[in-house]
Amino acid sequence: MWVHFIGVCNFYPERITDLALHADVIPSVNQIELHPFFQQQNAIENMKNFGIRAEAWGPFAEGKHGIFTHPVLTAIGEKYGKSAAQVALRWNVQRGVVVIPKSTHKERMEQNIDIWDFSLSSEDMKEIAKLDLGKSEIVDHSDPAFVKMVSGMKIHN
Repeated sequence: MWVHFIGVCNFYPERITDLALHADVIPSVNQIELHPFFQQQNAIENMKNFGIRAEAWGPFAEGKHGIFTHPVLTAIGEKYGKSAAQVALRWNVQRGVVVIPKSTHKERMEQNIDIWDFSLSSEDMKEIAKLDLGKSEIVDHSDPAFVKMVSGMKIHN
């Protein structure tokens, strides 16, 4: 049996490059943290070089930085009759990122899918680009203690 498509997560540029250069099957998708406060544009560009799609985990920054009421995202949303959350999702989609936002509320699920009837202008995209902190404030994958904790998790019996 041959594997035709694989996906990975949290592969930073050096790891995804190493994998893509040495694997028989290059991942189709790499799920990484992507939101207005941690944009990882270089990682996205690197993945594109290998035909790998970026998928955002935590596209709402796990609620940090007041993303749902952030003044920049809210002001942009007002121009289109959209919420800050819809602007954040649309921004990632326009960058070629796959987004699968998490919600348990029906009205938010409906709102999350209602991002296909507008496009952000280049000025809007530039304003959002200014929000990038250049680092995660959710998780540090280079922290040995974090790596040990994740490696010790049991996901199967």
